[in-house]
Amino acid sequence: MGDWAALLEGSGFWSLTWQNGVMFLVGGILIYLAVRHKYEPLLLVPIGFGAVLANLPGANLAASSSYVAEPGANLPLLQLIYDAGIKTELLPPLIFLGVGALTDFRPLLARPFVLILGAAAQVGIFVAALGAHYVFGFTVEEAASIGIIGGADGPTSIFLTAILAPELLGAVAVAAYSYMALVPVIQPPVLRLLTSKAEREIPVSQERPVSRTAVIVFPIAVTVVVSLVVPPAAPLVGLLMFGNLLRESGVTDRLSKTASGPLINIVTILLGLVIGATMDGGSFLSAETLFILLLGMVAFVASTAGGILLAKLINLVLPREKRINPCIGAAGVSAVPMSARVVQSFVATHTQGRVNPLMAAMGPNVAGVIGSAVAAGVFLAILR
Repeated sequence: MGDWAALLEGSGFWSLTWQNGVMFLVGGILIYLAVRHKYEPLLLVPIGFGAVLANLPGANLAASSSYVAEPGANLPLLQLIYDAGIKTELLPPLIFLGVGALTDFRPLLARPFVLILGAAAQVGIFVAALGAHYVFGFTVEEAASIGIIGGADGPTSIFLTAILAPELLGAVAVAAYSYMALVPVIQPPVLRLLTSKAEREIPVSQERPVSRTAVIVFPIAVTVVVSLVVPPAAPLVGLLMFGNLLRESGVTDRLSKTASGPLINIVTILLGLVIGATMDGGSFLSAETLFILLLGMVAFVASTAGGILLAKLINLVLPREKRINPCIGAAGVSAVPMSARVVQSFVATHTQGRVNPLMAAMGPNVAGVIGSAVAAGVFLAILR
């Protein structure tokens, strides 16, 4: 009998806490949303499973920014990935490399003015950051990490939070990817509230052709200009644009396919698992996490509204025949291409298919990717 008691005491069942049980449920919900509703499945499945692993007592599969290894001991598996990929700031820029290889910037180059809509859609970042600091009492570093959720860019959120507030990494990452997944749910009510029937009916002009020279020069020029203006943004913007150069040069197909295929897939798996591994029930289940989720929603809604309202403001000074459909401003968040598709679906439904702004919305959508990276760089320049 004593042997059985010793076996039980040494098992994980003996050490299970209610926090572990709740985190099993949270991980299961994330996996359910990914599988059943296809909400960001490439990230939510690894994150959800990583959360389950982190809460298995005795399995030693959690990861933390505060982990201290005993002398001579080997690092636990997911802590090793955390230290090598998150602390070193390696994995998020590699995701950007793959994103760049998958991104077509022609819609932005065809309508350069929409760059300011992508910039306006980052307003939620600063609204949420100010609220986090002055209303909820987070430190300025934590507030910046929470605010970046408004950019709707998971890798950028992870990159900034891992540097400024690593203790919030799990909550910020879950909020960022959850709201990215919920774009089709969150954005239509904001569009409906802030635009009139007449504004949704504004036709979208045909985009002008973009030369091959322009698409090759663009990533080089953006890298140089942004990196000189905001040097801390260089790791994200530089690798984003390098990936895009691989895509557009026409002579590096093998490298482009590797960056947009095997490389980004491997990094996504590692990134998702290790983010989930930071979600230990003892630290994740707190009022702080609820505040982060709330502020993330505020940031996302404010960013969507910012793009729409700037487009409406621009229309006040444009001749009637030159006015732009303000709905495309909502796509300025960097959830590519989901946000542009939401705008297309919303406008096409409300106009019975007479107006189809997908390509016009892709311009501010890809601009938002650059905008969120620049916003992260600004925070790092000020706070690091």
